[in-house]
Amino acid sequence: MSGHNKWSTIKHKKGAADAKRGKIFTKLIKEITVAAKLGGGDPDGNPRLRAAVDKAKSENMPKDNIERAIKKGTGEMEGVTYEEITYEGYGPGGVAVLVEVMTDNRNRTVSDVRSIFTKCNGNMGETGCVSWMFDKKGLLVFSKEADFEKLFEAALEAGAEDVTDEDEQIEVLTDPSNFIDVRETLEKAGFKYESAEVTMIPQTMIKLEGKPAESMLKLMERLEDNDDVQNVYANFDISAEEMERMM
Repeated sequence: MSGHNKWSTIKHKKGAADAKRGKIFTKLIKEITVAAKLGGGDPDGNPRLRAAVDKAKSENMPKDNIERAIKKGTGEMEGVTYEEITYEGYGPGGVAVLVEVMTDNRNRTVSDVRSIFTKCNGNMGETGCVSWMFDKKGLLVFSKEADFEKLFEAALEAGAEDVTDEDEQIEVLTDPSNFIDVRETLEKAGFKYESAEVTMIPQTMIKLEGKPAESMLKLMERLEDNDDVQNVYANFDISAEEMERMM
């Protein structure tokens, strides 16, 4: 399994995404609202909003929900004011964990996040303790059925930084500023991606098995289940064999 996209792959295998569609919508609405507030309500002139709207559409979010979220962000409709915060900490086995939140109550959220870390054999750290271990990148994932040579050539011509043939998928990495251009160019060339997002890529991985692996997955699930948490990134690696054993 790919290290870059480990947690996304595991969630897909566990079927967690479909079971929590309501929570996915809630997180996307927050992202759209904040993106519109910071950069305006026109997706064509606001890359962050455009990415959020595209993701919402890919999750089949109704158009009305998207439009309301944008209007709340621009102030055309009354809405909640969210604060963006990133918490850092360590999971089982010394795994580095980044937790991105959007909250209207900082005290509630930091208390909840700290409690989740503690209950899952982890601990919160100071700002900057693990963020240096991650790089912000655009990541597009394609099926192994794609023609690697053609995808490789098209991606690099479009401005991608790297294309790798992983065990279960092909990954294209981009600079965040080129993400939308690369994605759209590859779409027009006929390459259909399985997922596309701007994410945090760990520089190194920590291999987990047994109890630490189980605790790590529990930590990730509980963090993502919190309504204030938008994204969770971590540098753990769990083998396909170990995943089969746990599932």
